Amino acid sequence: MTSSPAPTVPRVTLIGLGPWGRNLARNLYRRGALAGIVDPSPDAARVAAADYADVPLFGTLEAAPVTEAVVIAAPAARHAALVRACLDRGSHVFVEKPLALELVEGRELVARAEAAGLRLMVGHLLHYHPAIEALAGLCADGTLGRLRYLYSNRLNLGRFRREESSLWSFAPHDVAVLLRLCGALPERVVASGASFLHPRVADTTMTLLEWDSGIAAHIYVSWLHPFKEQRLVVVGEDAMAVFDDRASEHKLVLYRHGVDWRDGRPVPRRADAEPVPLADEEPLGREVDAFLAWVRDPSARPPSDGAEGLRVLSVLDAAQRSVERRGEPMAPRDPSAGTPRIHPTALVGSGAIVGDGTAIWHFCHVMDGASIGRGCVLGQNGFVAGGARIGDRVRLQNNVSVYDGVVLEDDVFVGPSAVFTNVNRPRAHVSRRDAYATTRVGRGATIGANATVVCGHTIGAHAFVGAGAVVTHDVPEQALVVGNPARVVGWVCRCGERVDLPAQPTPDAAAECERCGRETRFDADAGHARTEEPA
Repeated sequence: MTSSPAPTVPRVTLIGLGPWGRNLARNLYRRGALAGIVDPSPDAARVAAADYADVPLFGTLEAAPVTEAVVIAAPAARHAALVRACLDRGSHVFVEKPLALELVEGRELVARAEAAGLRLMVGHLLHYHPAIEALAGLCADGTLGRLRYLYSNRLNLGRFRREESSLWSFAPHDVAVLLRLCGALPERVVASGASFLHPRVADTTMTLLEWDSGIAAHIYVSWLHPFKEQRLVVVGEDAMAVFDDRASEHKLVLYRHGVDWRDGRPVPRRADAEPVPLADEEPLGREVDAFLAWVRDPSARPPSDGAEGLRVLSVLDAAQRSVERRGEPMAPRDPSAGTPRIHPTALVGSGAIVGDGTAIWHFCHVMDGASIGRGCVLGQNGFVAGGARIGDRVRLQNNVSVYDGVVLEDDVFVGPSAVFTNVNRPRAHVSRRDAYATTRVGRGATIGANATVVCGHTIGAHAFVGAGAVVTHDVPEQALVVGNPARVVGWVCRCGERVDLPAQPTPDAAAECERCGRETRFDADAGHARTEEPA
């Protein structure tokens, strides 16, 4: 009987021989897969000469021959560009987490790999940890009961990064695990961060995740912590589990604790710890094996493919947006949604955030740092500054500029050639950048053509600013304002129709909208009109 030949080992080029790249090199070399190393640093040359003398070392990717597969262990800020270059060379790619630092870039990379018939895998190492596999089994088979609360701490002193924050450097591991255990993206993400070593790089972040099913979780990461901790706690209705990756033994422990109710009060019921037996295998070795197997066999799809990398990226993206907006709750963007439509004449900075389905038309300019939500439309000749924030489904007509300090909430409409300012007393020869004032336009508000909104004021939700008006004071919610300076002349329904209420209505005066039939009532205490919520 003839035995089948052993499968050939793919030839792999490793990009990056830093501290983590050396672990990948060791595993690839042991499997006979390491065909080349790309790293220009003197440290890499010393390590390669000492440990991998028979493996060629190259200073650039362009100098290295094309191999069947590539493993990328470079700084996170270079991930997207390197993945794109390797895919364009026709290589399957394994890239360390995160896939990219922008969700839009991540989507483009996954689409590029699929179009080329290439495999793209992301280094979410914990998927290959025996403890996480066992923990996922405890969740799936009902041992823990209905999941209620999860929290993860990933803390250490160093290594400090300058390109990506602790959120992007540490939290991808934990996000990947939480998504696996909970089985879905969270509906809400709230995050906060603090920077101490570099003004624009958060050294510590706290991220809260909530699911409509009632599950809640938090992720605390920091590289300014007195000791190292890598611990995940999962609390279910029937039992609890603790994964401590720093434990020398019993990394996964089950606690069949419970809660009894006595006289209407909860009382804890404690149980002994039960260590969960685990396979004695190196997670990184299993991860490398999974990648090599996928390169050989397209059906051997691993748990951390490009699609999974996008799901993690969508949560990190929501957390980053929440940090930038000082803890405002954010919904993760759909990782599978289409990329924004950007006209070839438009200029959009690589550091700008542009949401799903947003259209940016002819000759627009969106600067690095700008944030534009989902389903927006930017008409011709628009401009969005790096400090501007635009929510979902916002419509900007032609010739609208949104400057630093302007915040447009969801569903705002801005008519053609409307003007926002960001300083009150501009002078060409005097810098006023330290005097920018915040202007906020509330959800569902409309600003008519050629209107001017002087900075430092708030336009209330669903308010209506007439064409040509000059806003010099705050505008109440659902107010209709016209003139220079703008003054309240009436009130509008949430649907935008004017309702039969005088500019100064009596308390609790009410009127029915002729268009939608809902009642709008004047709230004297709040000082504005309020349309009843739809049933």
